[in-house]
Parts: sequence; structure tokens; C-alpha cells
Amino acid sequence: MPAPARAYDAVIVGGGHNGLVAAAYLARAGRSVLVLERLGHTGGAAVSTRPFRGVDARLSRYSYLVSLLPKKIVRDLGLKFRVRTRTVSSYTPVVRDGRPTGLLVGGGERRTREAFARLTGGEREYAAWRRFHGRTGRVAERVFPTLTEPLPSRAELRRRVDDEDAWRMLFEEPIGVAIEEHFTDDLVRGVVLTDALIGTFADAHDPTLRQNRCFLYHVIGGGTGAWDVPVGGMGALTEALATTARAAGAVLATGHEAVRIATDGTTAEVTYRTADGEGVAAARHVLVNASPRELAALTGDTPPEPPEGAQLKVNMLLKRLPRLLDPDTDPREAFAGTFHIAEGYRQLAAAHAQAAAGDPPLAPPSEIYCHSLTDPTILGPELTERGYQTLTLFGLHTPARLFARDHDTVRDDLLERTLAQLDAQLAEPLADCLAEDADGRPCIEAKTPLDLERELRLPGGHIFHRDLSWPHAQDGTGRWGVETRHPNVLLCGAGAVRGGGVSGVPGHNAAMAVLEQSP
Repeated sequence: MPAPARAYDAVIVGGGHNGLVAAAYLARAGRSVLVLERLGHTGGAAVSTRPFRGVDARLSRYSYLVSLLPKKIVRDLGLKFRVRTRTVSSYTPVVRDGRPTGLLVGGGERRTREAFARLTGGEREYAAWRRFHGRTGRVAERVFPTLTEPLPSRAELRRRVDDEDAWRMLFEEPIGVAIEEHFTDDLVRGVVLTDALIGTFADAHDPTLRQNRCFLYHVIGGGTGAWDVPVGGMGALTEALATTARAAGAVLATGHEAVRIATDGTTAEVTYRTADGEGVAAARHVLVNASPRELAALTGDTPPEPPEGAQLKVNMLLKRLPRLLDPDTDPREAFAGTFHIAEGYRQLAAAHAQAAAGDPPLAPPSEIYCHSLTDPTILGPELTERGYQTLTLFGLHTPARLFARDHDTVRDDLLERTLAQLDAQLAEPLADCLAEDADGRPCIEAKTPLDLERELRLPGGHIFHRDLSWPHAQDGTGRWGVETRHPNVLLCGAGAVRGGGVSGVPGHNAAMAVLEQSP
């Protein structure tokens, strides 16, 4: 739709979920708001699509689970959006003493304790699991509410955590130290470590602590660390946000690509391009729901160092869930939570070392979950009746550099290796369970970091736009963590302080910064 040629209180560059959160807050506060979105639809990476021709399955194509979205934002904006809790947290298959078995976490405390005892032969690892996650749970309760408040100082956040041992293990020492102190079983260590590696290419003992920052955001969500399933798929969230923003008066202009921001610190002009030519929108404030590198390109500033994504995202539709080698576990439970593949502690270290040396991992680690077990609404009635299910796979330690020379060959090879690791835990090949599209092709697609860079302009395919930040103030972070060197230009995307994941937090915080500046 065309953007009206007039001045606005705020122009928002990018109609992903954070931009829509900011638009909804500002429009509901009575501000005139224009959202410029390059693509023909809003939603960014938080969309639901039908990727397989002729198949009525609406999948969360890119981002797929919700943890960091504060209930405060849902309440404030009156969003018609729901999530469902997964009944099982995770299942990790393994062969022990020549016998297929696994670790099922969930289904109640008794079942989880028994699963630990079966796997490890005693009570020690489960007791350590309880202590470790009890500590991270207390940190979550204290840190998560601060995400929608002005940035605390490091000292203030430390006082709020009020647990020196927890502070040391999360904020000061590599997370590998704490994992090795608490746990002895290699498989249990690996299950814990995976939360530090989602979208983050790092070793457990990386001295930069980027893995700690990733771990922190994965265990504090909602104050509990639970990862929930969006009812209707991830697109249900952005559709609700778009509806709310429009209802409040925001103009959502799709097919409008921002190409330049000129500002004197008080007023700004955003030049945009459409199929019909260029236009200019004037604004008091500009909020950029894009990466820090894109922000620099728009303003003419020096760009930050390029980030590097490190994940393989695979979407699948199955005619049925595959049977497991482990005879004691129902596939409907195993795939309802996070199904860990090749994610033992030593396996993760080996895969990282191979990828860091420039070679695709021989045993690529990954995790899978089945959205449709928790929320069957994403499938058409006929597919549901026939027992079809979705599978979402997220592969680790596959940095963008691996795909630079021969993208398609490396992607196909890595996909084959990844599925071979899954097949090794199944009683039947996954290929036998795959559905087919209208052309008779298997319903499976794989997205590399370079695919995400091309399709969504995620720099280097990095799903967080850059390495995650600590959730406290540092030099130059500003009051809300969204400020830039231009007083009236704010960063409201995942690359903001306390950005990353499907949270809406940067959008909320940028809106609060605007409302504070011009109440």
C-alpha cells in the first residue's frame, strides 16, 4: 500500500515483530506512526507459511518457539495471542551398554527422576539437575522483569540476582565450568549446554562468554525458562500485532524499502523505494527494526564487525511420526519436547572444533520438536485426520563460513549427515515417513545462514543480528539499550541490548524511550 506523504511522529523501518510492537505502543499512545516494510508482508522472521506446494500445513518457517515475550506486552496491547506449554521438556536418545535408551525430562517429577536413574544408575545426576536449575530459575525470576525496565547497571543487576554463586557461573566464568562442576554424565552435560549454543557459535569454555549470554536468555524467559508453542504458528503473533497497530492508527506500508535516513538529531527524513519510485517520509523519531549493520548503512555511519550465523533450520511434514529404537518411549512424547540429536558434551565439542577448522561436522548436532503435537491447528482438517505431523529441526555448529564456497553442495551434505544422526536413533528411516507435496517431492526444506541473509537480510544469517548482549548497562548503551549516536534514531531490532529471540522487548523499550523524550 502507498505511504501517505506527510510527517509522522515516528517512522519505523522494518515490520518484523519488534517494529510492530513499537508501532502498536506508539499508535495507542496517540502518536502518528508509519511502518516501512521492504517485503510484501509484515512479520519478518516470525511468520507462518505454507512451504510445500498443495499441502495445507502452515509452518513457523523461521522462528518457531516463544519464551522471551513478556506477558506485560501481550496485556498492554490486548493481543489475541496464546501459547501452549509443552508437556515434555526434552528427550535425548542414546545407546548405553549396547541397549537403546534415552533421557526423558518432563511428564512430572517422578518420571523425570526415574529417567535420570535409569540412564545414570543412581540419584546423583538428578539431584545435581535440580540444584542447577533451581539456581537458574531463581535468576530468571529476578532478571526477566528487568527486560522491560530501564537498563540496570551491572552492580544493580548483581544486587538483584542476590546469589554470588549464580552470578559467578552465569556472568563471570565460562558456562562449561559450572556444567562440569555440577554434572558427571556426558549426555546430561550436553543437554544442559545446548541452551548456550542456539544460534551461537561457541565452545563451552569460550573466554568471550558469548555462550553464557546465550544461555542466560534461554533460561530466563517468562521468569521460568519455559519455551512454549505459539497457537496458530508464529505468524499468529505478528498478525495480532499488525491488527492492533492498524486499529490504533498506524500505517503499515509493505513493499516500501527504506534506503536512507537523514537526521539532525531533532527531525529526520527517511527515503524509501517502491516499485513506482522513491519517496520521503519526515519524522520526529526513527526506529530501526533491522540489524546494527543495516542501521549504519542507512545513516552513513561506520558499520560494526560483521556477525556470523551458525544454524541449519529444517522444516518437515510427516505422514506419521517415526518409531524409536528405544522401546520404552512413545514417539508422541519424545517429539513433543526438544529431541536432542548428537548433543552429548563431547560430541558438541568435537562438532565445534571441526566447524571452527572450516570443516562441516561429521556428526552435526541438532534438536527437533513437533509443533503439531501441541497445536494441531497449523494443519488442515484432512491432514490432522490422517495423522500427519510437523517436525522442526534446528542444527548447531554450522557457521556461515562453511557454505561460502559451494552453498548447495555443503547444505545438502550437512542435511544428509544431520538426518543420518537422527536415523541412527529410529527404528525406521525418516525418509519413509516424509509426506509428499503436490509434485510428489518430499516435504522437507533446509535453510542455511546464507539463505537467511538473502531472504530476511539477517547479517551473516545471524538470528540475533549479532552476539547477544548482557542485560545490563555498559558504556554507550543508553538508558533503554536502544539508543544510537543520533538522539532521535533508535534501534528496535534484535541487535539492541536485551534483543534476540521473539520477545518484543526492543520494540517495547524503543517505544518507551520515544514516549519519555516527547510525552
